[in-house]
Amino acid sequence: MGRIILGIDPGFVAAGFSVLSAKDRSLVSLHLCGALRMRSSDSLPLRIARFYDFFSKLIVEHSVTHLALETPFLGKNAQNFLKLGYLRGILMLIVAQHNLVLSEFSPREVKAALTGFGGASKEQVARVVMRLFPKLVSIERFDISDAVAISLCGLWINKVG
Repeated sequence: MGRIILGIDPGFVAAGFSVLSAKDRSLVSLHLCGALRMRSSDSLPLRIARFYDFFSKLIVEHSVTHLALETPFLGKNAQNFLKLGYLRGILMLIVAQHNLVLSEFSPREVKAALTGFGGASKEQVARVVMRLFPKLVSIERFDISDAVAISLCGLWINKVG
């Protein structure tokens, strides 16, 4: 049986995700992609619990074997960086609970793998994702195209953490 990869672009308002499977590099099927949306008015513990429940259930329902994540980028807001750490901790717990193979990629690695240029824009990544999976008529959020790109990195780049 091939790999089933869950790629996640974590976030507290929207967490992009995609599930793809591959028997090898050339036989890739995108099974599901979307965004888990959470209300910013909900408490942080409630959103963390919802995040945990959603992804734990998704892993079981789709028999996921690998989890692919993008490493966090500090940016301008240290508070957001810290909060993303909570979600990453939840994902590390999920990896251990479900005995998944974990791969992590920097934003530059993801962009380079998809577009050939590590400084590509989110729009460029989304265009490549749409070309690779033309049945996706449109992707309404970059969280989703980023998650598909992260999943593909989990398939294409042998980087287990």
